[in-house]
Amino acid sequence: MSITVGLFEAKTHLSELVNQVSAGGEDVVITRRGKAVARIVPFDTGAEVDAALSRLLAARQESTPGEGSLRDLIEEGRRW
Repeated sequence: MSITVGLFEAKTHLSELVNQVSAGGEDVVITRRGKAVARIVPFDTGAEVDAALSRLLAARQESTPGEGSLRDLIEEGRRW
């Protein structure tokens, strides 16, 4: 669930909005002239980022860049 507030109200009550986000886990959508321009979300502890990084590192271990030296690969890339 998210709360929608105007930019002026967000500026005026920023501390209160941040407290709501951190306590309740709700998002706050900030609007300017009725159009959404920003969002305040609870800070992620990094669990999702760590999981994604682990998947990327595992994929990296499984892949091989090809035959030849690093210099050969660089030169081949320049040809493209």
